[in-house]
Formats: sequence, C-alpha cells, structure tokens
Amino acid sequence: MDADLRSVQEARDLVARAAESQRRFASADQRTVDGIVRAMASAASADAERLARLAVDETGMGVYEHKVIKNRFASDFLADYILPMQTVGVLREDPVRKVRELAVPMGVVGAIIPTTNPTSTAIYKAMISVKARNAIVMSPHPRATRSVVETARVLENAALGAGAPAGLINSM
Repeated sequence: MDADLRSVQEARDLVARAAESQRRFASADQRTVDGIVRAMASAASADAERLARLAVDETGMGVYEHKVIKNRFASDFLADYILPMQTVGVLREDPVRKVRELAVPMGVVGAIIPTTNPTSTAIYKAMISVKARNAIVMSPHPRATRSVVETARVLENAALGAGAPAGLINSM
C-alpha cells in the first residue's frame, strides 16, 4: 500500500477511535471534564521544555526559549482562562422567550497542526476540544510529526490518568 493510502486509512481509523471515545465522554459532568483539562495542562506545563526542544530540533524553526514560553502559555494561561467556563448542561435560560442555551459536544475535531508552533498548537487545540467534551484527531505538518505525536501522547496519558476514555486525543 502506498503512503497516501496508508495515510487515508490511518485518518479513518483514528476518527473511528476518537468517535467511540467521544461518545463515552459526551456524558461527562463538569467536574470530570475540568479535572481532565487540569491534568492535561499540568502535564503539558511540566513537559514544556522537553516538548519545546523536540519541536525546535525536529522542525529547525524557532527559538527554544520562545517555544517554552508558548508551551506554558498554551497550558497554564489557557487552563486559567477556560477552567471557569461552564461547558456542560444549561448555559443560559430566558424564561420570557422560552429559550435555553445548552452546552452540547460536537463530536470529533479535526485539527491541522503547523510546523511553526507544533507543540503549543497541539496543546491548545487538544485542551479546548476536551473542555467542550469533544475528541480530537491532529494532523501534523510532515516536518513536525514526532513532536506533535509526542505532545498528543503526553496529553492523552494525563487525560487517561484523570479518568478520560482512551482515544480522546489522537495524532496521525
């Protein structure tokens, strides 16, 4: 099988895995979701330097110290910003107009990850997807595959440790 056909099949397999995981995760309560996001942020922050080095070494782009800052921004600052947000249940209710705004997950997010900031982008997109009770499949730029796959592994392991179903965070 040629590389293009393998890639298409890999995408199909990962989307199927992610969809099954997301169906199990869709009924998670706010406390569970926030615990998983918190664990992902903590793991990404703890590995910010290693992931930054991997990204710079693999892509040949950027400044290591800047990548560390971006990884910490995408984990620590983002967590502080999104954790207070309600993403489960009734968000708002207008009894006069008889309207309810509900937080409903969409399913599987397909995310293209660039070569310029692969690890921080992967952290950001994975965390916002999980916060909304969605699964994610990341498609990294070919020159950033190893660093994105490793970032996804770090995030998935943290999510699993916090109670997420396997398959919620994926990378081609």
